[in-house]
Amino acid sequence: MTTDHTTSAPETGGSGELAEVHYLPTVPSDESQPAGAVVDAELITEAEYQLRTSQKAQAMARYEGYRRDITTVARVVRAVVTHPLAIRAYHATKRTAKTTWEGTKSGGRRAWSGMTHGHVREQIRRARTAGKPEEVAEWTDRLRALRKERREGLQALPRTIWSVVKAVMVALFVLSGILLVTGAWMQFSPGGADFMSMVDTVVSVVETMADVAGIVWIPALIGLGLTGLVAAYREGARRDSGGWLRADKDAGRDGGVLVTADGIVQALRHLNIPKLNQAFKEDWKPRFELTPTREGAGEFKGFRAIFDLPDGVTPDMVIDKVDVLAANLHRIAMEVWPSDYGKQKGGKARYVNLYVADAGIMNKPTPEYPLMHAGTADVFAGVPIGITQRGDVVLWPINASNFVFGGRPGQGKSNAMRVVFAGAALDPLAELRMHVFAGNGDFDSYERRFSRYHKGASPEHAELATTHLRELLAEVERREARLAELGAKKLTRAIAEQHPDMRPILVGFSECHELFGDPTCGEEAADLAVRVVKRGRKTGVSLGFDTQSSRANAIPSQLVENMGTNGCFSVKTWRNNDGFLGDGSFAAGIRATELRFNVDRGTMLATGVSEELFEILRTFYIEVNDDTGWDAAADIIERAMTQLAPGTVVSVELPLPQIQTSRNLLADLDEVLDTNPVPAGEVIGALRTLAPTWRPYKDLTVPKLVALLGGLGIKVPSTKNKFPLDPATVRDKLAGQAAADGDGDTDE
Repeated sequence: MTTDHTTSAPETGGSGELAEVHYLPTVPSDESQPAGAVVDAELITEAEYQLRTSQKAQAMARYEGYRRDITTVARVVRAVVTHPLAIRAYHATKRTAKTTWEGTKSGGRRAWSGMTHGHVREQIRRARTAGKPEEVAEWTDRLRALRKERREGLQALPRTIWSVVKAVMVALFVLSGILLVTGAWMQFSPGGADFMSMVDTVVSVVETMADVAGIVWIPALIGLGLTGLVAAYREGARRDSGGWLRADKDAGRDGGVLVTADGIVQALRHLNIPKLNQAFKEDWKPRFELTPTREGAGEFKGFRAIFDLPDGVTPDMVIDKVDVLAANLHRIAMEVWPSDYGKQKGGKARYVNLYVADAGIMNKPTPEYPLMHAGTADVFAGVPIGITQRGDVVLWPINASNFVFGGRPGQGKSNAMRVVFAGAALDPLAELRMHVFAGNGDFDSYERRFSRYHKGASPEHAELATTHLRELLAEVERREARLAELGAKKLTRAIAEQHPDMRPILVGFSECHELFGDPTCGEEAADLAVRVVKRGRKTGVSLGFDTQSSRANAIPSQLVENMGTNGCFSVKTWRNNDGFLGDGSFAAGIRATELRFNVDRGTMLATGVSEELFEILRTFYIEVNDDTGWDAAADIIERAMTQLAPGTVVSVELPLPQIQTSRNLLADLDEVLDTNPVPAGEVIGALRTLAPTWRPYKDLTVPKLVALLGGLGIKVPSTKNKFPLDPATVRDKLAGQAAADGDGDTDE
């Protein structure tokens, strides 16, 4: 039921008439209820209620919040840390700290070296290394004098301090007296200031100065510390890259592009070695054991630098890129020589020893042979053979050493041998012998100075040389016993001067592949040569070889391994390179394959001639004219003959063994046979014992012997297949031969 409220309001007339009111319909309630309290809340599910009231759920919610916070922080930190600017800042800070620390250590070492006279001790060390006892003694005396001077200074230090203290006390006393007199004068002067006021003024000035000092000393200490850090950083930078941007006035206009540490680093950046590229991306920088330093003399100069490599990069990797490295340094490959510094005496592992010659140095002529017109040599010290790329003269070891020259034909092997023997000829004590297994006249001008000289590529010469090696081995044994008698460990110049039978002997084998490749005696010659080389070093017997091939039948590998010095001219392959210089040479950066055929004629890579791993050696040239036969060595030999010491053997004093060209078979049979018949096989053995170097006897067999005798008119019976030879028959035939020769002489 609804209530109708539509009754109209009373009407009023005129302007005061009210509006009509309309009532909305309502539903009457049976029971009247009071309004409840207003609740400010939200409707949640049962699961949400449990989550809000359970402590475990609340803890898990907190942990989840922590995880989100940590993840957010980690993400932000990672973004900041991996940002390129942050990485560069980290590496810059690390590099600065490392450089400062290195500078601090370097400054400490320099200070300690200065306090302990390190420069003098370094000179002593160098003199000892160079084997100069006179300089060692001189620098040792200087060190003692400096130590004595420092000790006296320390002893006088307390007296000096006491003198300073006394001077300060006297100054204070005098100043106090002046102040006292001044104050008294002012006190008693008309209109003068009071004495105490003057004292107060002085005290105020002193207090002001103390306050200023108290304010200034902290910034001063901070500034001093910063100055020390800057100095340490600069010292570290100088130590690592002191020569990076330093100009070298000595480089000259013809030296090509100046080599600096910065240039070397740039060259390394472009070698395309993956591990090296990665290290540079991580802001790695090489440490220089030796910054680019000028080396050389005269026109032959260059730069040497020693630097390390990062993890994963070996010196061999850099050596394999020598062509690229040379191009990056604006040089040709022949002017850039990296090597493994760790394989050198006193070197360090994973360091590269780099030598960069001035551009165009290979085109400059080699100086004249220094002993061409005057002077003598000493085989115990070595003889001049050539110069390095630095212009230093190299002395080729002879006594207590053996050597081999190898390389392609026409590259300077024979000239190198001529230069060595020219120097040895100028030692008055040296005895020289030579075998040339060719028909050339390379050593004809030396013949007067040789005690033995043979040439030719015949089998007979190979046999003679093998016999000579056998004699040399016996001579080594004799000398070992002789040295034992003299109580000496090895041959010295003093012993050689006193005992003519102990003069040093140098024997050359030119084109020795003909000897070692001989099918009959090559193997024995190789074995004898190795034995002489191994045992002859202390006895003064030295051997020298040159050959075109490094194959085993040209020069035995065991012989090369036992050489004291090796020289390799231009070769084609790494096998030939290692065949002449020793296994592993190519991998260590000793590469004669870099030498250009005919272009670098006369240049070789030599090992064993200095403390360096190897030297690029340009040999002196002793001029010879193949057309006219003129040889500059003739003048050297003429001078050498006038300087000989008494007792030194030369060709005019010793009859030379001759190469046999024929033998009388019947005469030899007469000598080896007795009276009873002897089987042919035993006869052959007796003939070989009689003439061990006669090749026909070495090749002789029973059928051949029977055939030879048949040709001479002697028929040998085949009794039980032993072919006994009757001595009476042989002697009758020999007598008839002699009678026939006698009749021929009478008829003439």
